Amino acid sequence: MAADTSKPFFPAAPHQALLPSRGAAARASLDGSYWRAFRSSELVSGVDFPVTDLTFAPAATASSPTLAAAWSTSLHLFSGDPLQSLRRISVAGDLAFSPSFRCDGALLSAGDKRGVVRVFRADKPAAGAALRTLRAHAAETRVVRYPVAGGDKLHLLTAGDDALLAYWDVPSETPVFTVPAAHRDYIRGGAASPADHNIFATGSYDRSVKLWDARTGNAGPSLSFSHGELVESVLFLPSGGLLATAGGNVVKIWDVIGGGRLVHSVESHVKTVMALALGKMANTGETRLLSAGIDGYVKCFDFGKLKITHSLRHPQPLLSVACSPCGSVLVAGSAKGKIYMGRRKKAADEEDEGKKAGTGEIDWVSPEPEKPVLRPNYFRYFLRGQNEKAKEGDFVIEKPKKVKVAEHDKLLRKFRHKDALVSALVKNNTRSVVAVMEELVARKKLVRCIGNLDTEELGLLLEFLRRNATLPRYGRFLLGLANKVVEMREEDIRSDEKLRVHIRNLKRMVAEEIQIQHTLQGIQGMILPMLALATR
Repeated sequence: MAADTSKPFFPAAPHQALLPSRGAAARASLDGSYWRAFRSSELVSGVDFPVTDLTFAPAATASSPTLAAAWSTSLHLFSGDPLQSLRRISVAGDLAFSPSFRCDGALLSAGDKRGVVRVFRADKPAAGAALRTLRAHAAETRVVRYPVAGGDKLHLLTAGDDALLAYWDVPSETPVFTVPAAHRDYIRGGAASPADHNIFATGSYDRSVKLWDARTGNAGPSLSFSHGELVESVLFLPSGGLLATAGGNVVKIWDVIGGGRLVHSVESHVKTVMALALGKMANTGETRLLSAGIDGYVKCFDFGKLKITHSLRHPQPLLSVACSPCGSVLVAGSAKGKIYMGRRKKAADEEDEGKKAGTGEIDWVSPEPEKPVLRPNYFRYFLRGQNEKAKEGDFVIEKPKKVKVAEHDKLLRKFRHKDALVSALVKNNTRSVVAVMEELVARKKLVRCIGNLDTEELGLLLEFLRRNATLPRYGRFLLGLANKVVEMREEDIRSDEKLRVHIRNLKRMVAEEIQIQHTLQGIQGMILPMLALATR
């Protein structure tokens, strides 16, 4: 059977409920306006080596943030405003992973493909050789983390694909303790607590997340729970009591103080989430959770209100993301060797002040005209305050919504019964027509209305009865009405050809319905004995 090409597979115009509202732009959130102000550009594009990790120095200032990127066999450092390439630190010919700055930003540590962890000077441009070399892992070291809280400058946590967890004393290059089988699979995520320098979290491909306390050594994890997917990244939120984990296309928030209770689950990505980071909003001082995925999106999550506030799209799959401590620079690393940098636009008043401070000249500006005072003889005087939102404790008087009344209801209120019936028949809504007829029956006016219908209006009524008289919901009422119409208007029907056609159609419809009922009764007679045998 050939397909009908006269009708499209999809409607040409979408439904009104699916169209965006006109006030969507006016209701844009502050978060959306803030993140849209970032100008996107490519910081690095070159060989097709993935940018696995990005991190900013914690001691960076707003004027000169410092960025470290693990790219190919070296660590690339960027600094300045805007970011510019500072220098390149080679990692002995092996792929570099997980750069981590010390709390003061003076040292930078990173792991490599062979499991060796090296410590470099980050505050001196001429420094390139490793200060310390830590050897304990037999596979890729994907987690290198310095403590964040307490100003600890001596220790370092490392973990890798060999499932080994090591806590180091960096000056002596010796591990304080090691946990050989910390997880049952690759360890790919790690984070240091911002509340206590002894607390660390690790996430593994065995779908588990564990919390470790350096004071208890290798006695085992203090807390363990399952994410449900292969864990790619873990991150403590600023309070230290909440932990974010990324695995699969899901980001989950856990209450570690409450024993690993799941607080919220975010499923905004369509592909695997590879990295998590914290982003500070410079205008409000609030912090947002940033997640980057292979789908090329960076999602901004407000963990206070538990909702996604903005999405940033990139043309390539993303493996890493980071935001400067001041919140003015946002970077994302792709799987094809590109680093996308977003710098926030400066406000116009800040730029003007910067120009005046640099030139030392005084720019004479004409004063802005004062707004006219509202007086009672102005029309705007009576409109003031209508757009203000109610404050807590205000007594709000809501205006009742205006109810739309159908045309036949208006006519019934005016006791124009025949006109109400004709209006409902013209609209061709079965439910409304039957409701009007039942109301006329209650008012004892239906028979009189049928007698007052002219030829065209009677044709509308007969056509309605032909279509709906056999519906089970209205059949009893409409068939009785059809008999009454034929009895009352017999002479008019015989004298008009169009009305006779309607009557023939009504008769044919009734005959078909009777035949259907006889067939159904025959089928019922055949089924009843079978049902009786089945019940025995």
